[in-house]
Amino acid sequence: MKKTLEPFWWSLFGAGGTLAALFIPITLFVNGIAIPLGWLGAPGYESVLQLAGHPLARGYLFLLISLSFYHWAHRFRFTLYDGLQLKHLNFLIAVICYGSATVGTIAAGYTLINL
Repeated sequence: MKKTLEPFWWSLFGAGGTLAALFIPITLFVNGIAIPLGWLGAPGYESVLQLAGHPLARGYLFLLISLSFYHWAHRFRFTLYDGLQLKHLNFLIAVICYGSATVGTIAAGYTLINL
């Protein structure tokens, strides 16, 4: 039996989809609706920077961003594979998609560490 990394990618896909479905709407609601409409007070730059400097906030942002990247990569890979019938390019598409997610994850981690 051939060993594959498919279960690993599916687990990142599932975790990314779950976190995105639970936490992105909350984040968008607070920052895109509640603050602009005046339901919540707008935080100042210093308070946002202080919040982003907290280890739990950095962990939240890192997981949300990185797992969303992997969720996108897996969904886009199978859209190209099944939807556009690019089965002959399966390996190349997988490398590009998951490589992009990995680069995005590294960039997010670097940015969050250097806040």
